[in-house]
Amino acid sequence: MQREDVVVLVSDRRERAERLARGIALVLPCRVVEPGAALPADRPIAFVVDLAADRGSAWIMWLAERIRESGLPCLYLARGNAVQDTAAVRLLGTPTVIDPRQSAGIVPTLIRLVAEGKARGGSSDKARKPGGVSPELRVERATTLVTRLFDKAATGRPPSPEEAEEGTRIVLDTVSEVGIRTWLDLVWRHDIQVYQHSLSVAGFAAAFAAELGFSRGDRQRLAKAALLHDVGKALIPHAILNKPGPLTPDEMRVMRTHAALGADLLAQEAAFEPEILDVVRYHHERLDGSGYPEGLKGARISDLVRLVAICDVHSALTERRVYRPPLPAAEAAAIMQAQAGQLDPDLLRVYRPIIFRAGDAAGGPSVRS
Repeated sequence: MQREDVVVLVSDRRERAERLARGIALVLPCRVVEPGAALPADRPIAFVVDLAADRGSAWIMWLAERIRESGLPCLYLARGNAVQDTAAVRLLGTPTVIDPRQSAGIVPTLIRLVAEGKARGGSSDKARKPGGVSPELRVERATTLVTRLFDKAATGRPPSPEEAEEGTRIVLDTVSEVGIRTWLDLVWRHDIQVYQHSLSVAGFAAAFAAELGFSRGDRQRLAKAALLHDVGKALIPHAILNKPGPLTPDEMRVMRTHAALGADLLAQEAAFEPEILDVVRYHHERLDGSGYPEGLKGARISDLVRLVAICDVHSALTERRVYRPPLPAAEAAAIMQAQAGQLDPDLLRVYRPIIFRAGDAAGGPSVRS
């Protein structure tokens, strides 16, 4: 009997799986797999995972390993539980994460992923340098490193300087090779958690450093500062960080503590330079004194802080947030230009081409800036 190319839908919610399978089957053959069952004998072309991630389940661990080894597109349906969704992403490697409640459509996303997977088939060697590692695998590694960074910070311990350096090198090398747009496309396949915002801002910083003609050392410093700038958010309650509506004044006060919390955390590790700590503490300061935590003005705000602040604002505007959709590049550029009294106007002029080179947002994390 000839095997058929199928989408494998893995779900622990039978009725929901049946409805979804009927929708997928209108365009692609689909097989439903329940927890504990074997994979179908047909040839998978993609996986859709609607499953609670339980690291204690040997079957789930086995399934995740099969999915990672296959290299096939994987669409994970987020359940809105930050801890659970993060665990699933780690298990599955680099799935495309989608929130079924907010997404434009599961089936259209799946069709796109299958088409992209077929387009990459037979040409994967073109996506990597001779003897090197593909951009997809590098982004996977960077995501793992930043996840560790935030996980460690959440326990009150500073991240590993060596892992921060490795993550920064990955950002610089990959953005230099494939460009900022492709970097964002790869990063934004993950649709949850603040660490994706950190990777986006670091990518913008890498592109900015190249635009300014920085030396390798200065590029490394800027990209590392961008990668670490929001580490303090690991210590902010999820209920505030992921709140879909406006924050109350008390919640805003808590939210704004992330800058000082992050700087104080990094200060426990002597390997993090004072310039990096300044970026983490002051990246929300503004030239007109309207920022926080100290209301610094003008010359009191360092060049490195000014650079990361621009990248942070651009990333926040063009990512999907829990409280608004992403903004197009042209609208983001107009808003940033209107903030020239708060952001450095000379640096903004240099940065403007990067806004349009990055293009319109393709998704991004759904967390609060």
